[in-house]
Amino acid sequence: MIGPRWYVVRTKPRSETLAALELNRQDVEIFSPLINNGQTPTPLFPGYIFMRLDDENQDWPSFRNSQNILGLLNFDGDAPWLPEQVIEELKSRCEGLNEVGGIWRTYQPGDWVQVVNSTLQGMAQVIEDGKSSNSPVRVLLHLFERLVPVQVSRQNLQPLENAPKKNFAPRRTRGNRRWIRGFGERALATP
Repeated sequence: MIGPRWYVVRTKPRSETLAALELNRQDVEIFSPLINNGQTPTPLFPGYIFMRLDDENQDWPSFRNSQNILGLLNFDGDAPWLPEQVIEELKSRCEGLNEVGGIWRTYQPGDWVQVVNSTLQGMAQVIEDGKSSNSPVRVLLHLFERLVPVQVSRQNLQPLENAPKKNFAPRRTRGNRRWIRGFGERALATP
């Protein structure tokens, strides 16, 4: 007895949900791994879904009249299958990723990050995270002893493991060599 097996079904681009509905109408069990990506779930494997069939007791679904299914993933006419344990592990990992906010890294206000960009680099503190994986993150960049608010692409940020223990040194001048009280020649002069 072989039992049920999971097969990979190729779908048209951005048609995973519609393809799953078509197969559900044919009484076929489907697994389409979706990951939270901001406000809308995104397919973990774009263009592919998983179909569970019992080769001995179930007929193969027809893909000929489908508008959203391209067919089974196959190699030289041989359709590979996945064991039940692999799909269960994949389901478990998808649930875990969705519990922590999805596959993209989220930041909380106050988190320290390293800005890594070809034109802009330095340590920054997160002000506000974007609403999706494509939206920028607002940070306060420590640049020339000043805090500069900037928006940075999420791909250009890396979390800092060892956040600074205290704030950077305070400003010492107001510009044009005008010292702030407690700094400069007056502070160094002894009475």
